[in-house]
Amino acid sequence: MNKVVSGAEEAIRDIADGNTLMLGGFGLCGIPENCIDALVKKGVSGLTCISNNAGVDDFGIGLMLQQKQVKKMIASYVGENAEFERQLLSGELEVELIPQGTLATRCLAAGYGMPAVFTPAGVGTEVADGKESRVFNDKEYLMEMAFDADFAIVKAWKGDTQGNLVYKETARNFNPLMAMAGRVTIAEVEELVPAGELDPDHIHTPGIYVHRIFQGRAYEKRIEQRTVRTRE
Repeated sequence: MNKVVSGAEEAIRDIADGNTLMLGGFGLCGIPENCIDALVKKGVSGLTCISNNAGVDDFGIGLMLQQKQVKKMIASYVGENAEFERQLLSGELEVELIPQGTLATRCLAAGYGMPAVFTPAGVGTEVADGKESRVFNDKEYLMEMAFDADFAIVKAWKGDTQGNLVYKETARNFNPLMAMAGRVTIAEVEELVPAGELDPDHIHTPGIYVHRIFQGRAYEKRIEQRTVRTRE
C-alpha cells in the first residue's frame, strides 16, 4: 500500500494534453505548487482546470496560463489574475464561472458517486442557461452535473505512506472535496510520515482516495492580499 513517489515530476508523469484537472486551494492558500511547477516544465497543453480561482499572474495556475497550457477554466473567482482577464477578453480562454457553493457540491457529488445534484443557486441568472431545472416544494432548482476529472491534485500539511492526509486550518479549503473526486488523486505534503503515525481522529482525507503522495519542497506560502494596521 506504499503510495509514495519520488517527487512532483513522477507524480504527474501520465498527465497528458487535453486532460481535465482539479487543483485544490483557495487564493494562494493550500495550492499544490510543486505539481503546478512540474506541469509547467512538462509543457502539457489543452487542459481543463477546475479550481476555485486562477492564481495570480506569476504564481499558482497563473504560471500555466502564462504558458498557454489551459484551454478551459472552471472557477468561482478569478479577479486577481490580469493574464486570465486578457485571455478571456481576447477569446483565447474558455471560462465557466459558477457559484462557489456549486463548485464545492459538484466536487462532493463526484466523490460520492452521484451523477448530479439540484441547487437553487443561479436560478434566474445566466448560470441557468441550457440547464435542466425542476421544482421541489414550490421552489425551482437547477440540475448541476458532478465533475468528471482525470486527475485531482491537492496539497496537505501532513500525510503518510498510505495516503492519509491532514490539512492545516484554512488550507483545508477545497482540497478534501477534490481529493475524493478525481479518477487519480495526487497529494503533495509538507511532511511525510510512516503509516500509523497520524492520529486516526485527525485524518481529514482517508488514504483510500489517494493514489500518489510525495513530500514537496520549497513552499513559498505567499499572502495574496496583505492588510496591515498603521502604527499609532
